[in-house]
Amino acid sequence: MRTAKRENYWVSLSDLMTGLMVIFMFIAIAYIQEVKSEQKEREAIIKEYRDTRVNLYLALKKEFEEDFRAEKWHAQLDEDLSIRFMNEEVLFEFDRANLQTDFKQILGEFFPRYLSILLNDKFKDQIAEVRIEGHTDSQGSYMYNVELSQLRTANVLKFLLFRSNSMYNNMNNEEKVLIRYWFTANGFSYGRTIDTNGDYTIESGKREDRVKSRRVEFRIITKSEQVVKEIIKSLEESGDI
Repeated sequence: MRTAKRENYWVSLSDLMTGLMVIFMFIAIAYIQEVKSEQKEREAIIKEYRDTRVNLYLALKKEFEEDFRAEKWHAQLDEDLSIRFMNEEVLFEFDRANLQTDFKQILGEFFPRYLSILLNDKFKDQIAEVRIEGHTDSQGSYMYNVELSQLRTANVLKFLLFRSNSMYNNMNNEEKVLIRYWFTANGFSYGRTIDTNGDYTIESGKREDRVKSRRVEFRIITKSEQVVKEIIKSLEESGDI
C-alpha cells in the first residue's frame, strides 16, 4: 500500500513538473515572439527612414539631372540630399551679397520644381528642415565671412519667397506655414570648405579648392531625430534600456 502511495506521489509530482515546463515554454515562446515583433517594428522604422532618403534622392536626380550639367546650372546632387550650386561667376559678385541676374534665372527655374517634390505626399511628412547654406573660401576673417554668407542666403530666401511672381504667393495658407517652417537661411563662412573632389577638407585633409568652396547649397534634413525617438521609445517599452 505504501509503495502504491509513493508511486502516486511521484507520478503527481512528475505531472506537476511537466505542466510547469509547458507553462514556461509557452512564456518563453510568447517572449520571443514579442521581442521579434518589437525588432520588426524598429526595423520598419529604420527602413521607412532609409527609403525616404533614397526615394527623395532618386526624385531629385530624375527631375534635375539634365539641368545640373556644368554648361547649364553647374550644380551637383549629393547623397546627403544637398544640391550644390557652384558656379561662382553666376552666384554673386566677389565680396557682394546681391544675387546676379543669371543666378536669379536659375533659381526661378529650380525652385517651383524643387517645391513640387518636397510637397509630394510621399515626402512632406518626412521633412524636418530645408537649409539654404552659404559657404565661402578661407580668405578674410571668419566672422566677416559668417556675415557675408548669412546675408547671401537671406537674399536667396527673400528672392525665392517674396519676389512679385514667386510661387509662394499663390500657395494656400497651410502650404505657406509649412514653407516658413521648413526653410532656413544659414551662413557657414569657411567652416566647411571643400577640396577639388567636393569633399570637406576637414575630413579629407586635402587643400581647399577656393572656387568650389564659394557655393550655395539647398539641403534637405529628414526627420531622423523623430526616427531615433521612436526607436528609443520602443526600446524603453521593451525594457531593453
